[in-house]
Amino acid sequence: MDTTINNIQITKTSKSRLSEVDFDNLPFGKIFSDHMFEIDYADGKWGTPTIVPFNNLELHPATSALHYGQAIFEGLKAQKGVDGDVLVFRPDMNAKRFNESADRMCMAEIPEELFLEGLRTLLELDKEWVPSNEGQSLYIRPFMIATDDYVGIRPSEKYKFVIITSPVGAYYADPVKVKIETYYTRAAEGGVGRAKAAGNYASSLYPAKLAAEEGFRQLIWTDAKTHTFIEEAGTMNVVFVINDVIITPDETKDTILKGITKRSVVEIAKDWGYKVEERAVTVVEIMDAINNGTLQDAFGAGTAATIAPISHIGYEGTTYELPAVADRKFSNKVKTYVTNYKKGIEADKFNWLMKI
Repeated sequence: MDTTINNIQITKTSKSRLSEVDFDNLPFGKIFSDHMFEIDYADGKWGTPTIVPFNNLELHPATSALHYGQAIFEGLKAQKGVDGDVLVFRPDMNAKRFNESADRMCMAEIPEELFLEGLRTLLELDKEWVPSNEGQSLYIRPFMIATDDYVGIRPSEKYKFVIITSPVGAYYADPVKVKIETYYTRAAEGGVGRAKAAGNYASSLYPAKLAAEEGFRQLIWTDAKTHTFIEEAGTMNVVFVINDVIITPDETKDTILKGITKRSVVEIAKDWGYKVEERAVTVVEIMDAINNGTLQDAFGAGTAATIAPISHIGYEGTTYELPAVADRKFSNKVKTYVTNYKKGIEADKFNWLMKI
């Protein structure tokens, strides 16, 4: 039956797949909810927003995204709160960052209110898909692709924006072993490193594969020009604690994605009274801190994992073991706080939660 809610045309699935899901064994990103949000852009404007049963996209072989890479995405999560409400963490920041990516990739921007209303309505419809087990959440993937059926190098004139959702378990179950990359590059100044563009992740797969063959789970990316400055950790931002100071690469360079989880960690740390330094961070500085015992903590911060403790760092053929994860005061404290915040256990003092 078709209905219209919040100016969004809704066609509900005739049969939910919810009963087929084993919520005690959720892989990451392989199971998808009943519905998805769609809207197309053509003739200089967005069309009618729709929610339809989850289904395959039909694409022309000349669809320009497949040939010239105009494709961007976001990632965020919905949690089941302690009072039973569905809660989403800082979706307004995702909407804003999505449009920053669209602008850099020469794509149509989507009004933030439409992004958020589409998300809200979709979650209202599929709220039973939000899992309740510890460590689980509903992963939300908004994305946009260029859809001109034209093999020619120019910005597309048509786009498709979609939101799909997926109940997931933990992304990293264990602390991660990382290697400092000194040859391959994630992003160069003047490039698209700040955009959440699909191609950024494709280009990282080969060096990550090489690192995996050496026993590392992820890479710490360094600057393209000199490989002396630390930028990101795999698909996450990276944070260090040295002598009780929270240190993280700043976002003034356009090679570093503006991480929402990292930004939240920084704001929380300042609220707690920690000294925080957002600045250039050198490889030498981190290696010296490891060797002289002043590096107390290191972790990745990102949507999928939230806080991913780094257990070992490999550099120039040597692997260094970091302090025991159980003894790390800051990352353990902030991980617990953010996890509880997302569930509504902690008061929403920063006004970061959207309640469905």
